[in-house]
Amino acid sequence: MAGTAANTQRRNRLSSEKSPYLLQHATNPVDWYPWCEAAIYKAKAENKPIFLSVGYSTCHWCHVMERESFSQDEIAALLNKNFISIKVDREERPDVDRVYMTFLQATSEETGWPMSVWLTPDLHPFVAGTYFPAKDKTGRRAFSTVLQEVARQWEERSSKIVAQGSDIHRSLLKSSIAQMDSSLARPDESCILKCFNQLKETFDVENGGFGSVPKFSQPATFKFLFRLYATTPYSDEGQQAKTMALLTLKKMADGGVHDHIGNGFHRYSTDKFWHVPHFEKMLYDQAQLCLTYIEAFQITKDTFFADMARDILTYIARDLSDTEGGFYSAEDAESLPQVGDVQQKEGAFCCWKHDEVKQLLPQVVEGTCIAGQCISFWEVFCFHYCIVPEGNVPTELDSQGDLSGQNVLKVRCTVEETARNFNLTVKLVELVLAQSKRVLLEARRLRPRPHRDDKIVTAWNGLAISAFARASQVLCDDDCLQRAVMAARFIEVHMFNAATGRLKRNAYRHSEGVRELGISSNDAFSPDYAYLIRGLIDLYEATFDDHWIEWAVQLQDIFDSLFWDTIRGGYFDFAEGDPSILLRLKEDQDGTEPTASSVACCNLLRLSEYAQNPVYKDRAVATFTAFGSRLNTFPMVLPEMMSAYLDSTQQSYQLYLVGTCLSMEWKELLNAIHSNFAPNKTLSYVPSPTAYVARLRPELQSIADGFDRPQVYIFNGGMFHPATSDQITIANHLTPSPPQPVMPHNYTFELSAAVSM
Repeated sequence: MAGTAANTQRRNRLSSEKSPYLLQHATNPVDWYPWCEAAIYKAKAENKPIFLSVGYSTCHWCHVMERESFSQDEIAALLNKNFISIKVDREERPDVDRVYMTFLQATSEETGWPMSVWLTPDLHPFVAGTYFPAKDKTGRRAFSTVLQEVARQWEERSSKIVAQGSDIHRSLLKSSIAQMDSSLARPDESCILKCFNQLKETFDVENGGFGSVPKFSQPATFKFLFRLYATTPYSDEGQQAKTMALLTLKKMADGGVHDHIGNGFHRYSTDKFWHVPHFEKMLYDQAQLCLTYIEAFQITKDTFFADMARDILTYIARDLSDTEGGFYSAEDAESLPQVGDVQQKEGAFCCWKHDEVKQLLPQVVEGTCIAGQCISFWEVFCFHYCIVPEGNVPTELDSQGDLSGQNVLKVRCTVEETARNFNLTVKLVELVLAQSKRVLLEARRLRPRPHRDDKIVTAWNGLAISAFARASQVLCDDDCLQRAVMAARFIEVHMFNAATGRLKRNAYRHSEGVRELGISSNDAFSPDYAYLIRGLIDLYEATFDDHWIEWAVQLQDIFDSLFWDTIRGGYFDFAEGDPSILLRLKEDQDGTEPTASSVACCNLLRLSEYAQNPVYKDRAVATFTAFGSRLNTFPMVLPEMMSAYLDSTQQSYQLYLVGTCLSMEWKELLNAIHSNFAPNKTLSYVPSPTAYVARLRPELQSIADGFDRPQVYIFNGGMFHPATSDQITIANHLTPSPPQPVMPHNYTFELSAAVSM
C-alpha cells in the first residue's frame, strides 16, 4: 500500500527549533530530534540505532527526499519503530556534519547532501549514504529497503555492529591523527609553480573553469592566480594565470550561472558551458565572487568587471539583507511556478518561456520599421540571450523535468555583434537590453519567491563585510561602506559576548521580527572567527576606525586560544568540550568555503604588520608547516593557503596615511592607492600619536603631527620612504610593472597560446 502524505497540521518536536532547515521538517510524521543529549540518551536507553539526516534549507535533493520519504506515513512508521531519528542543519552544526562526512568520504564514492548516516547509540557510524529514492532505481536502493535491511541487521547482530562501530571510530581517529602528523613539513617555494601547473592541467581552455562538471566558481583559485600574476606579471606563468582567471570570470558572467535579471550568481553549473545552473544562491558565493571581480577590475581597469561586482552587491543588498544589518544565508533553487500551484520546481523563479518574453516585450525598437517590417524588443532580447521557442535546456541536464520548454538566459555574443545582426547601433541595443531587463525583473516580482534561509551566519557575514568594505574602496561607493559597518555592528551587538570575547554561530529572524542568538551549545566555529577577523581588517582599512582593528586583534587572540593546535600547528575546525563530537578535525581543502587555517594565515600576516607582533607571523609559518606536505604535493586543493604562502615569500608594504582626511586631495590619494592591485599591502591612518597603530608602533608617533595636506608614508624593505601624494610614485612602489592596458570587452585574445599545455 502506498504511503499517504503527512497531515500538515501535525507538528513534531522540531517545531520548537530556530533553524529554517529543521523547521521545514516540523510537520513530518517522523519523530525527529535535533542533535541533543535527549536523543542520544533515548537511543542508549532503548538500544536503538540512530538515523542521522544532515542537510540545509536550500538543498534541492534534501527537498526531494523530504517529499518522497520523510513526509510519508509508511516511511515514518519504519523510522519511528526502529530508529532514533535526528535531523541536523549542517550550516548550524558544521562540526556534526564534518565528523560524519569524514566517514561518508572514507566509505563511499558519492558525497554530498542530504547525508544519511546510521549510528550506534555511542554515535559511532556504521552505514552511510546520501539521497535515497522512494523506489528502487538503477544504482540506488529505495529508502524503505535500506531502512528495513539496517533494522534487520541491528536486530540480528547489534553487538557485532556496536563493535564494528567502535573499530570504525578508532580507525577514523587514528587516520585523522596520522594525516595531521604526515602533513607536517616545511613547504618549499616550488609548490607555488606546482600549484599553477596543477591548475593549468585541469583548466578548460574553451569555456573556463577547472576540472569536470559540475563546475563551481572557485574564488580561492582566482585569488591565487591573481596573486601569482601580481608577483610576476611579465612571466609566462603570470600572464597565463591572469588569462585563466579572467576568461573564467567572463564566461561565468555571460553564462546561465549568472542571474541576468535578478543579479548575483547561482551555486554551480551542471554543464561545462556555465549554462544550466543549480539555482540556489549562497551568500558565501556572492561575497567571494564580488571580491574576485573587484580584483579583476583593479588588474584590467575594465569596467565590465566593476559592473559585475556591483551586480552582486545589488543582489545581496536587495535580497539577502536584514533591516538591522546582518546578511541572510541563501535562497532556494525551487519555487512554485505560479501563485496557486502546489508543486515546487527547480528554476521556476529564474527561467523564461519564449512566448512569455514575447508577450512582455512587444515594443518596437525606435526607427526600425521599414516597409511594414519592424524589429521588436523581444527579438533583440531573445537573440542576445539565446531564448528559443522549444526552450534551451538540454534534456540530459533536466533530470526532474522541471526545465522542459524553459530558457536559462545566457549571452550569445557581444552587444556589438547583436547590433550588427539587427543593423542597429550599439547604444540602441544597450538601451533595449537594459529596458527589457527591467520589464522582466518587474514581471518576476509577481512570481512566488523561492524560500529564503534567513539564518544569519557569522562566518558568511564576515565574507560579506569584506566584499562591501573592499567595494567601497575600489568602486568609491560610500553606500557600500555604510552597509559593511551596519553588518559589523549587527554581529557585535547580537552575536558577540563582550564579557567572554566569544562569538555565536547563528542568529535567526522570526516572523514577528525578533532576532535571537543560537542555542547556548551553538557557539561559533573556527571559520566564524577567521572570516570575521578578515572582514574587520578590511573594514578598518576602509573606515580607519580604530575600533575595528582593535576588535580584530581581540578576536584573533580568542581564536588562537580556542582552536590553535599547540602540538602540530594550524587551526582545528571546532573547539574542545562537546562530548558528542567524536573527532577533532582540521579541514585540509579550500572548497566553496576556504578553510579556517587558510584564511587565518592571510589574517596573521596582515595583523603581524599592524600589531608588530612576531607571534602572528610565527603562527602563520607554523600553519604552513602543519599543512606542508599537502602544499608540497597537491597545492591546488589549498589555493587560499597558497595565496597566503605566496604573500609570505614577497616583500610587504605598509602604507601610513597622515594629514587631513576631509578633502578632495584625500579622496584622490585613496583612489591612487586603491586603483592598484597590490595584495601584499596594509593600509593605516595615523591622525595623531594616540592612534591605535601608532601605539603599537611607536616610531609612527613622530609622523602623526605636522601634516595638513594628506600624504602617505610607505614602509618596505626595512625603511620609511619620504611622504608623498604623487600617484605615479605610489604606483611605482606598489606595482612591479607599468599599468596593464584595458583588455578588449569580448576577451578574444589568443587564449590557446596563453594557456597551451
